[in-house]
Amino acid sequence: MVLEDAIASLQNLDPDNIGSWPILVKIIIWVLTMIIGGFGVYQFKLSESFKDLESKKKEEIEQMQVFETKAFKSANLDKLQKQMADMEISFGALVKQLPSKAEVPGLLEDISQLGVDSGLEFNSIGLGAEKNEEFYAVQPIQIIVSGGYHALGGFVSGIAALPRIVTLHDFSLEPVGSSASELSLSIVAKTYRYIDREE
Repeated sequence: MVLEDAIASLQNLDPDNIGSWPILVKIIIWVLTMIIGGFGVYQFKLSESFKDLESKKKEEIEQMQVFETKAFKSANLDKLQKQMADMEISFGALVKQLPSKAEVPGLLEDISQLGVDSGLEFNSIGLGAEKNEEFYAVQPIQIIVSGGYHALGGFVSGIAALPRIVTLHDFSLEPVGSSASELSLSIVAKTYRYIDREE
């Protein structure tokens, strides 16, 4: 009965005289209008703003990370500059240990003198083909010597004690003939030189 009365009263509403409508109908109309208006405002105006807000928040986080990284670097700038200076000094000292092209013949003489001083007999000593790397060049030196075990040990130790960087590779040690005391050593000594920017 109440539902029928409510439907009948809705049908009798005068659109030209909204002020005479029952208060409940007015409230429902206002609520529906506010919901539809709010949805329209959100859909057409605020949703884009919320998307922009989210992207700005992500951008803010990224910028804060960049700022923290730069702040850390600037706070440690003096330490990093000191480390760089120390590395340049160390690099310069290492570069001085690398022979130039002009010093390779002198290095061959030093190796030959070490062999003679150790009491070894040279079968051959010769330069291999130089190989260029990014910052340095590798110059292999093929050495074949023969002598006693202790003389060979002294020779290898002498090469390791040279003021220039020399590394030893691909060695083979064999007895000479039937003698157990006479050994033949074949070894590749590699020396390195810094490649100038001009090269």
